[in-house]
Amino acid sequence: MADILRTTAGLGGQSDVRRLLSECDWSASPLGPPSDWPPELTTAVSMAVSSAFPMFVCWGPELRFLYNDAYIPILGAKHPWAFGQPFHVIWAEIWPDLVPIVDRALSNKSAYFEDLPLVMERHGYRERTWFTFSYSPLHDGAGRVMGMYCTNIETTQRVQAERRAAFELALADALRPLTSADEAIYTASALLGEALQVERVMYGEVDARGHTFSVARDWQRQGLSGMAGQVFAIDAFGPEVARAGRAGEVIAIEDARSDTRTAAHRDAYAAIGVVASLLVPLVKGGELLSFLALGCSAPHRWSEAEIALARGMSERLWSAVDLARAHAALRAERDRSQIILDSIAEGFILIGRDWTVLQVNAEGLRLAHRSAAQVIGRKHWDVWPEVEHGPAGQLYHEVMQARVAGSVEFSYDAPDGTENWFEVRAYPTRDGGVVCFFLDISASKQATAKLRAADQRKDEFLAMLAHELRNPLAPISAAADLLRIGRLDEARVRQSSAIIGRQVRHMTSLVDDLLDVSRVTRGLVTLARAPVTARTIVDEAIEQVRPMFEARRQHLQVAVARPDASVLGDRARLVQVLANLLGNAAKYTPEGCRIELMADADAAYLRLAVRDEGIGMEPALTEHVFDLFTQAKRSSDRSQGGLGLGLALVKNLVELHGGTVACYSPGLGQGSSFEVALPLMQPLAQAASSSLPEAGQAAAGEAAPLRLLVVDDNVDAAATLGMLLEACGYAVAVENESPRGLARALDERPDAALLDIGLPDMDGNEMARRLRADPRTAGMVLVAVTGYGQEQDRRTALEAGFDHHLVKPVDMDKLARVLADVVPLGKALEA
Repeated sequence: MADILRTTAGLGGQSDVRRLLSECDWSASPLGPPSDWPPELTTAVSMAVSSAFPMFVCWGPELRFLYNDAYIPILGAKHPWAFGQPFHVIWAEIWPDLVPIVDRALSNKSAYFEDLPLVMERHGYRERTWFTFSYSPLHDGAGRVMGMYCTNIETTQRVQAERRAAFELALADALRPLTSADEAIYTASALLGEALQVERVMYGEVDARGHTFSVARDWQRQGLSGMAGQVFAIDAFGPEVARAGRAGEVIAIEDARSDTRTAAHRDAYAAIGVVASLLVPLVKGGELLSFLALGCSAPHRWSEAEIALARGMSERLWSAVDLARAHAALRAERDRSQIILDSIAEGFILIGRDWTVLQVNAEGLRLAHRSAAQVIGRKHWDVWPEVEHGPAGQLYHEVMQARVAGSVEFSYDAPDGTENWFEVRAYPTRDGGVVCFFLDISASKQATAKLRAADQRKDEFLAMLAHELRNPLAPISAAADLLRIGRLDEARVRQSSAIIGRQVRHMTSLVDDLLDVSRVTRGLVTLARAPVTARTIVDEAIEQVRPMFEARRQHLQVAVARPDASVLGDRARLVQVLANLLGNAAKYTPEGCRIELMADADAAYLRLAVRDEGIGMEPALTEHVFDLFTQAKRSSDRSQGGLGLGLALVKNLVELHGGTVACYSPGLGQGSSFEVALPLMQPLAQAASSSLPEAGQAAAGEAAPLRLLVVDDNVDAAATLGMLLEACGYAVAVENESPRGLARALDERPDAALLDIGLPDMDGNEMARRLRADPRTAGMVLVAVTGYGQEQDRRTALEAGFDHHLVKPVDMDKLARVLADVVPLGKALEA
């Protein structure tokens, strides 16, 4: 049979083939001698062996396989054994794929397939192949189908070339949008692994000395462990493999277990689940930089197409990784620059030579009231058209043209309508653009304006103070001169003495006002808080100003809707607030006019209002009437003067009580209104009653209220706090000395103690430590009530044993919440 195959090549016709077939020894052939063959088989074989195209013939029940010389390369190592063997034996590995085709031919139907993929075993390894072929049935003399013949062409190389081109296109598209080197490595490895149907693809980067490589990212089939982040010695996979890799040679290992280069290191390959391996090194400038490694879990013969595909991807991947890392470095540098720019307190903007905005920092966007998308990449004058012809625009044009730095301050109306002042500094850049720094100086401008106004008010105040002091000095001086002459009768002496006394009292009042407002504005006033009713405040304030009203024949109309409405405050200071407002109304209201005083309360505030029919004020003055040294304009001969301190004192005292004060006036000559709002005590009392047991109504049926001990060396402060707590239903004991307070606490064991820190003899922290150390009072709730409010003071108090730290003046709502959680000491000991 081998002779037939060798000698049939080049024969001119089928007669020559038949003659040659008859001369061969067919005794060992399963088909018998050609003389016994039916004419149809002889004709088919003759056609096959004489064809220049790969052909084969299958005949008989077992489909015995006969083929021509052109088919031998397709068989590979299976030739010549395959000649005359059953079809399904020869191609057992692809037989399941061929059964439908064979069945079609044997059912007397032809079949045609183009680029059919088949995994064939031809050289001891499985290969992916593609074929285009046609099958046709063979009949015997009786017309029965006895076999088939096939003409085919292997299209593997063409299909692989097309698939390689498609792969490279898909790889380029996949890598193009990626900005991360790790993402590029994984994406390319996954595409290559799926395209070549391997189990593992790894990208290794070699260290500077060329001894080890690290795996940044890899791809593997499901079920295999990843290698990303691992470092390997290059020689661990075979010194010969390492040498070839450093030389830039592609290393194709069909079976690491038997290859002489790797057999001694088979365990290294087995550890990563690889039997066949393909390594494509990348050498630049004589140095091994990286390599691409493919791995199969079974022996595999690497085709030229696979090697070419891996080699092309290795180059492309290295370029993509190098580019991605360069971009990453640029982005990191840009981000570092942006972080620096975003951390500065000034706005920053970079403008190109064509006025395109290239970069803006976070502060710049905030000041401009715009987002990056609204600014970056747009022309500066399109974003801020209103700036171009203003001071900033002129500065930018000058710097752009003259290439000399400059600065300017200008006013700018923001989109919300507010006026803002900016300082802008502009510098030329090397590429012809402009870089600008701008800062919002509105606060500085406003502060400067306020300082100027305050300085002006101060000058006016000093002039008025001089006037106010000279006024009483003149009659005092005249009376003194009269007394010095000594020729006065008793009536004149008494009159002179009365003048001196009256004017001294007036001067004393002026000095007292100065001292009072100074103490309040510097926070040196301590409020003696206690419950005060609206009726008390109104009555005592009226009593103080009644002589002024009577002297000016003014009519005071009083309406108190809620006389029992109470606030927690300093009685004297609240009376002073209302008296100042009434006095101010009397001072600026003509004689014989009416002044109204109203007191009412809502759910949360006591509201006091004073309305007059006086000179009124311009709307602009109502915003500053409570500022220090502010006065309405008055004539030089006005007798009811003053220093402009009263309303400033009112505002500070009201705010010390947690309240607010406001001024309203329709305009000059239309009178003024002043309204004060002070927090009511009722919400506190209600909160206390809802969350705290009152006397005789203790929680869980207890007969006695909570027992409290207050220790404070400020007698008034201790007494006031004690009275307030008693009003809320507690049993309160008060001590002003720390030794007596400690002794009383150990003796009576109250449920909670409110201790001042700044006590003489023994401070509150030491007292707390001693109470905690004694078993009788160790469970007592300790509350620090102190003027020391720094964080370090709070930590020191808590470390000393205090449970709570409250700063004077005490927030009664907060104290109520603290006491609501106190468990009576006796009950706690029982538990």
